Amino acid sequence: MRSLSKKYLLTSATLCGALLLAACNGDATGSESEEEITEDDIGSVGAMESFEVGDTFVATEPLDIGILYRDLPAYPLETDWMFFQELEENNNVTFDITSVPLSDWEERLNVTMGAGDLPDYSTDIWSGHETPYVPSGTVLPISDYTHLMPHFQQRLEDWEGVNEQIENMRQLDGKYYVLPGINENIQFDFSMKYNQTVFEEYGIEEPQSWDELRDALVILRDETGTTPLTLWWQGNATFNFGGGSFDTIGGWGSMDGAMYDPDTEEFVYAPMQQGYKDMIEYFAGLTEDGLMDPEALTQDDQMARGKLINQEAFVSSGNIGTITDVNEGLDDQYGEGEFEFSRLPILAGPNGQVMRGGNTNSGIMLSADVAERDDFLALLQYIDWQYYSDEGTEFAHWGVEGETFEYTDDLVGGYKPVDGIRYERLNVGAPESLQEDYGFGNAAFAYAGPAHIRQSIMEEKEFNYQTRMNEEVEILLPDPPRPMSPADQEQASLLSTPLLDTVDQYTFRFVTGQYSMDRWDEFMEELEAQNVDAFMELVNEAYADYQEAVESATE
Repeated sequence: MRSLSKKYLLTSATLCGALLLAACNGDATGSESEEEITEDDIGSVGAMESFEVGDTFVATEPLDIGILYRDLPAYPLETDWMFFQELEENNNVTFDITSVPLSDWEERLNVTMGAGDLPDYSTDIWSGHETPYVPSGTVLPISDYTHLMPHFQQRLEDWEGVNEQIENMRQLDGKYYVLPGINENIQFDFSMKYNQTVFEEYGIEEPQSWDELRDALVILRDETGTTPLTLWWQGNATFNFGGGSFDTIGGWGSMDGAMYDPDTEEFVYAPMQQGYKDMIEYFAGLTEDGLMDPEALTQDDQMARGKLINQEAFVSSGNIGTITDVNEGLDDQYGEGEFEFSRLPILAGPNGQVMRGGNTNSGIMLSADVAERDDFLALLQYIDWQYYSDEGTEFAHWGVEGETFEYTDDLVGGYKPVDGIRYERLNVGAPESLQEDYGFGNAAFAYAGPAHIRQSIMEEKEFNYQTRMNEEVEILLPDPPRPMSPADQEQASLLSTPLLDTVDQYTFRFVTGQYSMDRWDEFMEELEAQNVDAFMELVNEAYADYQEAVESATE
């Protein structure tokens, strides 16, 4: 089975750390040696004189932060949320928000970064998103400053494997530019979901593999006359969490299309490998046989939701939020408890019950300009407290004890919203929402963290699901680093963009049935004509150069 072992990841990260040390002392990459930045070297207006693990951040002078904010339709931005009011009153922090609708997010982010107009920081940045912007110098090398963030450092020290994964985010200059969300354990956010009531009605056992799911869909098609599978998020989530089981990458996890092959110890272009073909052939076959909705790759979330609630489909991709949403809609339409959607396990495929992932997830990217702020240290302290302290994490997820939540021994998660406030599947039917009406549980601020907080919104069923998946699923850890010089990164971006456009077009046409799989060779020829070999040569040269630099650093 093709997977990156933890041993490999630890070795890679250890060498990467050695490379950074060499770069600071004498330089394996050719840059001049650097002194560690201290608090005295940066603007400290508003900063706390003493800020340590366990301290609550309170700016000594008002701290206003510019943020590029991904606005989600599930809880549209309200600037008077309690979340913002509490930060202003108790922490002396306010925000200047540039709100971007989810539908426009990727385009707006690219335009903003291309113009060098990023506010102080951006939400919802995955490692790899920053790479095209690093050469321009518009992104802050945050690794130069994380030693000034005590809560961040504690999580790296205490949580197994996290430090190594962050080390793998370093660019060729030995620095990293994204502050990711850090989880204490693996969080299985996305999976397939299914109408458990309907499955039981037709005597269908819970599928454990993609093949078993196909068999179940055949029964549902024949018994109900429907097209039983549709997809949420146009397949991006499905191809992402399902890719590992087919030994490939896809959807949100595609990045630039390159994937490390530990057998050859080189990177390969994933869409040209057998695993990607197997995955696309599987879903194309579902569409061809009337098992998957032809609109699955084009519809918006509301269309997918409507089909599941109206019993036009019985299986979809999702997460706990979409399951809650659909179940509430089913309760409204058919009566409480008449139908219930549940999670499917991570399904096994040709590569086994495997998922790509790790303890890190999307986080934030800071503008290089923040380093010139006279209150830069205060900004670092706020970010450290908000995103990496237990207190900040609890506040972002749950709000204020006694006003929005209370502790409890009655629920497996240990928390519950107060009467009158609903949150996910807790207090369903309450008139107010912790997210929509108060601004807590907001993905821009409430993500990652200690297991007891991340899992606190879970009903016992979901809690047990996460425990089971952590025991059963093999995790393919992140690929080794392959940072590029600015010139090579620019060339790689010029090559990879049209390649990915071609991959997206052919994937869409294969899966929707517009193209027969007989045209796969045509797809491969098109990628070759667009210089995929030149792109992969750049990637593998970067990987080889980095390995050489690592080896030199450890001699």
